[in-house]
Amino acid sequence: MTIWGRLCPIKLPFKTMEMTKDVYTLGRSENCDVCVTNNELKPKWLCVISKVHFKITREFIDGNTNDVIVYLQDLSQNGTFVNKKKVGRGNKVILESNDIISLAQSAITVYVFMSTIAFESNNLPPQLKNKYAVSRKLGSGACGEVKMVFNKVDCKKFAMKTIMKIGGTTNGQKHPLNDPEKIMNEVKILKALKHPCIIRMEEIVDTPKAVYIVLELMEGGELFERIKSKGRLSEKYAKLIFYQVVLAPENILLASNSDITLAKVSDFGLSKLVDAQTMMKTFCGTPMYVAPEILSNIGRGSYTNQVDVWSLGVILYACLSGSVPFNCQDKNISLQDQIKRGYYCFPSSKFGHISNKAIDLV
Repeated sequence: MTIWGRLCPIKLPFKTMEMTKDVYTLGRSENCDVCVTNNELKPKWLCVISKVHFKITREFIDGNTNDVIVYLQDLSQNGTFVNKKKVGRGNKVILESNDIISLAQSAITVYVFMSTIAFESNNLPPQLKNKYAVSRKLGSGACGEVKMVFNKVDCKKFAMKTIMKIGGTTNGQKHPLNDPEKIMNEVKILKALKHPCIIRMEEIVDTPKAVYIVLELMEGGELFERIKSKGRLSEKYAKLIFYQVVLAPENILLASNSDITLAKVSDFGLSKLVDAQTMMKTFCGTPMYVAPEILSNIGRGSYTNQVDVWSLGVILYACLSGSVPFNCQDKNISLQDQIKRGYYCFPSSKFGHISNKAIDLV
């Protein structure tokens, strides 16, 4: 079996433990993987060790064997210490290579944990590298990428967006979301917004080359992907989502994989780390959700909230039918002309099961 970690003894006669299972325990109990006796510790120290003092777990994220996190859980009465910091009974901390484990007191050091799992945190600024363990990539775009991260202290999961300030040019022009002023404007908006249906921002670190934004992780993924995977949403659940959202399905994240889930608007202008035009593109790479007046004015000028109402109608159509109202394959009329003229219908093959009230709302 593959060795994913080692417990290397600091004090003799503790022995090296090569880790191949998903869970390892240490304590006085004979059932523990590492059974501590008076051969390893003097009686005055052994008496403060619990039957099961701590547990180390290798956990696969979302069942992905290539995406792993390792954490220690303190199960003791008198405490387990990692790098001289007390974990606390029932609490968990992320374990990384060279972490020192102590029992009952920070001075009773027994093991150094060595991991064969590489955490890609070398490029992070120190304040983030010390706080978070980097896991799998969640997405990427023209300006940077989004990764899942774990808080090393309590193992909570977050999404970390890295937005580069350099590079990312289009037709010789700097990409708008790479502009430091643009990035910081978006950051100011995020800091000012607090609402249960808007992604919560945990912290921001600004460096000369990039901005790092740590955000609430929505494990249900994009509404757009949910529609694609299910074919369509039932009227009941489409109603629940519709009640909560605005903008476009790619901009709406879901809290869980359940049908009954909280939907939240992700950050503004930075959601997919691509430009605004790309964010509105979908099935066939076209601005499917854009209101007619925006297309007529080629994106210039000011608009009322009616443009959002139009987008909401397109979203509801997509949720209920699993398709979009406009046909980008029609050779007789362009997609933009279809949108400008309101050229769409409700085919019975897609809407035969939908109530008249829902169709009227669309």
